[in-house]
Parts: sequence; C-alpha cells; structure tokens
Amino acid sequence: MSPIQFSTHGLPPREQIEAWRGWFDSVFDVVPGAVDDGFTAQSTTWTLDGFALSRVAAPSLQATRTKALIRRNPIDHWAVTLGQRTTTGLGGNGETLNVPARTPFVVSLGRGLVSQRSQDERLQLYLPRDTFGELAPMLDAVQGQALNTPLGKLLGDYLVLLEQSLAGLTPADLPRLTNAVRAMMLACVAPSTDHAVAAANQIDISRRERARQIIGRHLRHPSMGTDTLCRELGMSRSQVYRLLQNDGGVMHYIQRRRLLQAYADLSDLSNTRSITAIAESLCFPDASSFTRAFRQEFGVSPRDVRAVSLTGQALLPVPRHPPGSEIETLRDCLRQF
Repeated sequence: MSPIQFSTHGLPPREQIEAWRGWFDSVFDVVPGAVDDGFTAQSTTWTLDGFALSRVAAPSLQATRTKALIRRNPIDHWAVTLGQRTTTGLGGNGETLNVPARTPFVVSLGRGLVSQRSQDERLQLYLPRDTFGELAPMLDAVQGQALNTPLGKLLGDYLVLLEQSLAGLTPADLPRLTNAVRAMMLACVAPSTDHAVAAANQIDISRRERARQIIGRHLRHPSMGTDTLCRELGMSRSQVYRLLQNDGGVMHYIQRRRLLQAYADLSDLSNTRSITAIAESLCFPDASSFTRAFRQEFGVSPRDVRAVSLTGQALLPVPRHPPGSEIETLRDCLRQF
C-alpha cells in the first residue's frame, strides 16, 4: 500500500508552520510551541477500506478542534491515537486529557477538542461512524480516556504492528483488514467472550510481537526466561506457553532469537569478538553447545558464517519454523477472515 505523504522539510523555515496548518485546514487549528527554528514535520497517511491510519512526526504543538471547525467540516470520525509522549488538554465533553506516553486514547472529531503535546511521533487510526457504527456506544463511552489497561496497551501494540504490515498488503486484503480492525477494537475497548473469540488471532499476534520485543531487550540477560516474560506480558505461565507453543515453546523461542543475534554478530565485520565470547554474551554455557545449536538451526557452523562474511559475502539463515507457526505477520492473520 502506498501512503499519502506531506512534509515541511523541504520548505524555507519561515513557511513551514503555515504549510503545516494548511495540511490540517478545517480539521484542526494548529498552534506551534515555538517556530524560531522553523517547523519541520511530516505526515504519512494510508487510506484503506473505509478507514485510515496516519503517522505524524512534529514539534511541540497544540491542536484544537473548535465548534466553528466542526460546522465547517462536520466529519465525526473517531481518532484512536498512540503517542510516544504525554498528551494533555480537553476531551470532547470537557474531560481533562492526561494520557501517558505509549498509551492509546480515543477522541471524536464530532466534538470539541484541545490536544497539547511536546515534540512527538504518533499513530492515529481514523474510524468513520458510517463504517464502524456498531462501535459507537463503546467508543463514545471511552472518549477522552486513556486506555491504560492490559487490553488497551495491547491495542497500542496492534496499531504499531498494523503500520509495519501495510507495505505488504494488497487491495484484495483490505476488506479482511477492515474486519480484523473492527474485531480488535471490539475486543480491546468492549471486552467480552464473543469479542475476544472474534479477535483471537489479532490478540495473539499482538502479544507475540510484545513477547518478541521483551525478549529482544533481555536477550543477553541470563535470567531471561518464562518468569520474566510472564511478568512483563502480564500473563500466566499457561497463557505464555500457549502463546508460543507453535514456536516450540518459550525456551526454544528465546534460544532461536539468541541464535539469530549470534548470526548477525558473526556476520558483522566490525565485531572482532571470538566465537566463544559471542556465545557467552548470548548466554550459551559453552562453545560446543552453542555450535551444536547453531548448526541445527542454520545448517552451517559459526566458523563457516564468520569465514564467509570475511570474504564480503553473506550466508542466509535457513528458517526452521515448527509446524503450525506460519502466522508471522498481520497479512498472515488476515487470511483467517
């Protein structure tokens, strides 16, 4: 999918803020925090099947949707926003906005709004009422509130994964994408047994992405294991086991991530550490067990990878996924709809 992009980066500094205001004309009034050094900002928007996703990177600003703007442009889409910084201001019913970083929140463009934040990069999911009418009671009920719950945070992870997956989607995928987003919103904003079942694949793929990120942060920590994963995911051991059962289990998945990192380290010409040192840094007990696991995973030895990388070539890892683990991307997930 090709997005629509708008940027002020190529404009003279004195023209940047007016250009940015023009981009948001009739949707928001934009007041910058400071324009002494210009206002370099960028918007990337994907228009999809009945909804849109946008990534905005901009300096500090205040965005206001006034009654005059609502009369001038009476769209009443919901905007589900995930920012990297705290958002403050006023919601549509006079609620005070005080949303922590990396926490999604919902506002309605059919109501007045004041949103203020420092320099930030944020994702915004725009859901028209005509397309997502069945969500109206649930989204209106949480409008202006931080979705600071486990399922709310999972929704934030899903928005990130959704953006990462758009490049690989085709027009034929879009109707299923709309159904997937609808199911995920219902499951996270209005949780129930039926909604959770409908969004089971989206929930699992989002949780697996969170697990991947957690393991990546702790990859070189010997204590990385099931307990750490349970604690940071907020899931029980049985839930974590079920989540990663198609990957061969928790410890197998962690070991595979470590082996992939070892492959990258061995292929890096600037990394002059010995094979033994690389193995130890990734928590393998000794060089021989590391070599056995590496050869089993990739079909070559660590010494082979290092030797080939020194010639300027690259060996590609041979993926060895356990049966049933073919759902790796959002597009894979959409095939379930």
